[in-house]
Amino acid sequence: MGRRPSFVFLPVPRPSRLALIMRAMEITWYGETCVRYRGREGVVLADGFRAVIGPTGRGVTADVATYSHPDDAPPPTRGRATAKSNGASVLRPTSLEPAFLLDGPGEYEVHEVLVHGVQTFRDDSRGAERGANTCFVYELDGIHAVHLGDIGHLLDEDGLGEIGTVDVICVPVGSALTAARAAELVAQLDARLIVPMPVGADDASQAALERFLHEMSVQDPVAVPKLNVTISTVPQETTVVVLDSRGKV
Repeated sequence: MGRRPSFVFLPVPRPSRLALIMRAMEITWYGETCVRYRGREGVVLADGFRAVIGPTGRGVTADVATYSHPDDAPPPTRGRATAKSNGASVLRPTSLEPAFLLDGPGEYEVHEVLVHGVQTFRDDSRGAERGANTCFVYELDGIHAVHLGDIGHLLDEDGLGEIGTVDVICVPVGSALTAARAAELVAQLDARLIVPMPVGADDASQAALERFLHEMSVQDPVAVPKLNVTISTVPQETTVVVLDSRGKV
């Protein structure tokens, strides 16, 4: 699998004059595949479904809202911010209505954030079972971060070439992607910071996370509320960071 992974605690830095110049990009996990990337150049929220952050969004805002796949639990209530994600409707929380929506492959630049959407699938049958998925690569504050959404397969050479070199990976575990295949996918992309996103019911997702950590040779991890990273603090060795969920509604 290449480099041997490790686990480190990355504390939130205290504000300082240097921090004002090189403020760390902040990564927060809200549950399922919902992740926020906050940098000085902009804020991106991935997969901000109402089922995760609620119909109002609980004040979670962003400049860019990306959706890798349709909502698996669409709310029965009507709302104003309906958009299409891979051919299906997504009802955004009201706090995300002003955000610029991206929900498919392509190259974009929004609020100084470069975004590249790469077509993938939620299963190993080219979407025949669970449909399409878009992996999004964000270039924010000099860091290349990839949010794999709900990907359900390993990447071929074309997919790897489209995603390119990345520093941070947010990878789903516990959905269509088994822990072993998630670890193999991480090795394919060869990033140095790995953030697992446990997906599914609490017990099942916790078991999937534990299996993934075992595959990555991580022992006794301590979850942290958020990850703060700059291009200069990206570790040299493959490092897995477990984040606490901000909580489901």
